[in-house]
Amino acid sequence: MIKNRRQFISHILSLGAYSLTLASGILYSPVTTAKWLKKGFTLNQYDETIAYLFSDKKLIDNHNKIHISRLPRVAENGAVVPIKINSQFDKITKIYILVKNNPHPLSAEFFLTPAVEAVVSARLKMAKTSEVIVIVEADGKLYRKTKKVKVSINGCGG
Repeated sequence: MIKNRRQFISHILSLGAYSLTLASGILYSPVTTAKWLKKGFTLNQYDETIAYLFSDKKLIDNHNKIHISRLPRVAENGAVVPIKINSQFDKITKIYILVKNNPHPLSAEFFLTPAVEAVVSARLKMAKTSEVIVIVEADGKLYRKTKKVKVSINGCGG
């Protein structure tokens, strides 16, 4: 029960602020988005992951506009493998990083806007020696570049 004018005004302002917050989407929960993305990160086979992410789209291999740097040929520690990806395509919307022989091949998925420069970096965890696959989605097409990394510690050693 509202006892005085100040309490009434306080309740009205609180209700108004709450309504504006709901209407503006500030309280939008990314839980639904996280559940949608979870499926790709839990798949166990590389081919299954590729089929789920890209269905029947054609992947264009070894494109020269994808540059993979900082990724060593021999990773001394499989728990921390650095990678940096730079791409000069126009209208890049996504960059995927997959590690073929990992228990869950999809390691990272970056959502980009075409207004930014497409440079991303990450630290991968690699279970064993494997190919690291970078897939760039640009202008409705998919481009793939692959590089093999040998893991010596915290992996299988070869």
